[in-house]
Amino acid sequence: MNSPRRPKDRNQAAVPRSAPRRGVPMSPSNPGSTNGRLRPQRARQGHSGLITAIVAGIIAVIIIAMIVVKFVLPFTRSSATVSAADQPVSPTVMQDLISVSDATENQVGAGTAQNTLIPVGTDVLKDSNGHPLIVYVGAEYCPFCAAERWGLIVALSRFGKFSGLRTSHSASDDVYPNTPTFTFVGSSYQSDYIDFSPVELQSNQRVGNTYQTLQTPTPQQQQLLNTYDGPPYVAAQSAGSIPFIDLANRYVISGAQIDAGSLDNRTWEQIAANLNDPNSADAKAIVGEANQITAGICQATGDTPANVCTQPAIKTIESQLSSKPPPKAGQ
Repeated sequence: MNSPRRPKDRNQAAVPRSAPRRGVPMSPSNPGSTNGRLRPQRARQGHSGLITAIVAGIIAVIIIAMIVVKFVLPFTRSSATVSAADQPVSPTVMQDLISVSDATENQVGAGTAQNTLIPVGTDVLKDSNGHPLIVYVGAEYCPFCAAERWGLIVALSRFGKFSGLRTSHSASDDVYPNTPTFTFVGSSYQSDYIDFSPVELQSNQRVGNTYQTLQTPTPQQQQLLNTYDGPPYVAAQSAGSIPFIDLANRYVISGAQIDAGSLDNRTWEQIAANLNDPNSADAKAIVGEANQITAGICQATGDTPANVCTQPAIKTIESQLSSKPPPKAGQ
């Protein structure tokens, strides 16, 4: 499995400038001391040196403060994320995930999430019970998987119910370290409309030069990954990337739809609390992602349940998706 796709760094950490150099002391040959009396000049130099030292000290304090704010505090907050991970999702956070109102959903629409649903153009993939099958392939270390799980959980919760979800975070030594998220390991999902088959390939803990193996894909999951996580659906240089989501062979998603950096140094409670505010950046991203995934699933379920699939925002996105033809080899 290749490493997840990584965007170019959005920002580089600002390198603090060193304190300005102190001026070179005046020499006795300075024209200002032509009378040969250096004592007054020395007195002025001593006073100026004191002021320079004070100013330099203030600048040093400011630089230290900037370093603390830029590097130390984020590390502290990031460490807090780690300590709060691997816990059952709190009732408050879970309620926020599953109770996004219709009003918020419809106001957000597609939001700021990237429309990366790629049409497949084959028959609907179904489980043994005849339900459309949604497949997710990711890993706990992956910050882009961390970001994608938020909207995926919101979307799937419209069709069924999760149990056993736990908090997690991306790797501490990857880009966007310790991004707050969830893990599907040990969870279950019940729905009358769809089936969900997730696999988390690796943990967020290093073992040598890689991350600890968690789960092994089923033959079906591996076959879908091999078939649709590569050309012509995904560029050759990104083949095998995670996260990968197959929406019942109607659409596939390779890569995160939202910016993982937007979740950096945040808590689950802070992010989840914003999901019902359609004007918040979190809702525009995560609910927008959830709406796009929901529209893709609704095309697989024949627009059932109606209370989910007939929402105006979902119908609009469905219409937009229907106009996208499946990619062809060589495109």
